[in-house]
Amino acid sequence: MLSLEDPRWTQLAAGYRLPFDPRPLLARLETECDPGPVWRELWDELHHQGDVGEASYAAVPHIVRIYRHQGAIDYNAYAIVAIIELARDRGKNPHLPDWLKGGYLDAIKSLAEAGVSDLPRATDHDTSRAILSILAIEKGLREHGRLLINYSESELTDLGIEI
Repeated sequence: MLSLEDPRWTQLAAGYRLPFDPRPLLARLETECDPGPVWRELWDELHHQGDVGEASYAAVPHIVRIYRHQGAIDYNAYAIVAIIELARDRGKNPHLPDWLKGGYLDAIKSLAEAGVSDLPRATDHDTSRAILSILAIEKGLREHGRLLINYSESELTDLGIEI
């Protein structure tokens, strides 16, 4: 995991392919009573129209750490990690740097472990799908994870995909 004190944060690009330092938003995510506005900013900056960057990858372990510490089930944590991970091998997105790989992959595994206990307690379909997406991704079922995070049951039915 990239330390929050590491100076490389200021050099990393995110969804808009411009330098973006997510540390202030991560600090707010950790402390604010209403994280909704912070999540909206993180979504906007870390992922843009399928684009992600090294700052997106570096933020994932911290998002998971904060989520695990807070203990409340949150769609955003599962969904943003799934979206970032699924974007990693698409388009012109950068490869996951070796110096981020260990912490990043450990974070996805940790989030999947949380998902095993969170899934039975999830109260809505979107959150359940986001959790299932992380579980599928962690087990190497990337395309299943992509379907789960991107399409509701009714959307799959409309596409003619029987489930």
